[in-house]
Amino acid sequence: MTIAPLTGLAEGAMIPFGGDRYTTVTAELAAAFRPGDHLHVVQSTGALLHVPATVRTAVAAQVDAAVDAFAQLRSAAPGAVRDFYLAFADALADDAVWNLIEAANTEDVLRAERLGRSTTRLRVSAGMRQDMVTGLRGWATQQAARARDDSADLIERVEHDDWSVEIVSAPLGVIGFVFEGRPNVFADAAGVLATGNTAVLRIGGDALATAQAIDQHALRPALRSAGLPEGAIALVPRRERAAGWALFSDSRLALAVVRGSGPAVTQLGSVARQSGTPVSAHGTGGAWLVADDTADSARFTRAVRHSLDRKVCNTLNVVAVVRERAEELVPLLLRAADDAAAARGGVARVHVAGGSEGWVPPADLERRIVVRRAEGPVDEPRASLLPLDELGTEWEWEDTPELSLVVVDDVDQAVALFNAHSPQFVASLISADPGAHARFRDQVNAPFVGDGFTRWVDGQYALERPELGLSNWENGRLLGRGGVLTGSDLTTRRTFARHDNPDQHR
Repeated sequence: MTIAPLTGLAEGAMIPFGGDRYTTVTAELAAAFRPGDHLHVVQSTGALLHVPATVRTAVAAQVDAAVDAFAQLRSAAPGAVRDFYLAFADALADDAVWNLIEAANTEDVLRAERLGRSTTRLRVSAGMRQDMVTGLRGWATQQAARARDDSADLIERVEHDDWSVEIVSAPLGVIGFVFEGRPNVFADAAGVLATGNTAVLRIGGDALATAQAIDQHALRPALRSAGLPEGAIALVPRRERAAGWALFSDSRLALAVVRGSGPAVTQLGSVARQSGTPVSAHGTGGAWLVADDTADSARFTRAVRHSLDRKVCNTLNVVAVVRERAEELVPLLLRAADDAAAARGGVARVHVAGGSEGWVPPADLERRIVVRRAEGPVDEPRASLLPLDELGTEWEWEDTPELSLVVVDDVDQAVALFNAHSPQFVASLISADPGAHARFRDQVNAPFVGDGFTRWVDGQYALERPELGLSNWENGRLLGRGGVLTGSDLTTRRTFARHDNPDQHR
């Protein structure tokens, strides 16, 4: 068998994938491929992913730095990680530093607008700034508490007659993290250091300048002042999507964490798994709200309104109302959605599941509204029909709240639809019946279940720990941890033995 470097591709060349299928090289790919480039074949789809050598080299340099930093962290001075978090938080709280970050963010937003991209999650704000500062100081507090507790890493001790075994937590190593263009996540990712890990971060290209400003003016100075290696949290300085593929194909990663849109998360996860790296994927979102026959109308209305304030993964996406209350609750739903839209200067966009249109005003199916999307204002129906099997579609709205409606016979039918069509992420039940809530929790296949507004699903808001991602159960449940992934979760286990008897044997 001959093994040699791939130095070129020919148009029309067959590339096998999945064991029994093949795809072909396009003229564009053949012309772009150069010696030193890498080609990755996604075995589930046959997608051919081209990583130019320049991108691969830039990413490898950051992984090199993170690998070296991981080794150095073992001998870091006591309290160094706590000092880093405090210095990072103080830098972000400094108005002079924040002004530089805001200036970079303004350029990112203008660039994204010119390209017709979403800026909803890209813009920095006073609230985002405060959340980053609060999260970092929370990590510092946890580090101080760990320093006072000699058994902080001890999970279990098993005592035998003349020997003992201890199971303790240990860091994983280098974490590769690819995430969407949300600047606050760049600070959240610093949580990896809390458990002794290092990280290489690739932020969505739209937010790269903002991330570089945070890196240059806040994060890197904080690492230096704490005496930690600067490679402990390394930022990939490339906008190309290929940078994510290059990062996740590096077998030195201990874990690949990916969050963003469903298709992108699936593709990146495939690249990592094919390289032998375990994946924590955080993709498709969208919350469901169910109202039963005992639902309090005021509570229902407020839950809808407060779940549509902005578009993120835990935003309300589907509302299921039982038939017995539909005549009363559907108008309240539409009014609450319109209230949320009015706060943004518009009217809500509604998708009505086939068979449920009888509870929507007929005029709404004929009426046209202006929907403000990332690419600009678009003329669309106020309400339109949606096939039932597409009920799980996540509406990625920009400035016009958008959701789906389905009228069901009972809560059991709503749960069956959720389990069949949703990404199995967030489910909430509005009911005055405690027994209904108990049955709902037992039957709905979701890691996050509530009884009110859906936007509570957030690591910092709910658990006071900045999150790296929220997991749905679309592709199965997780082993040994919850749906919220934080820096505290990035550990493995070590087992130590202590032998009192030198003659011990089996």
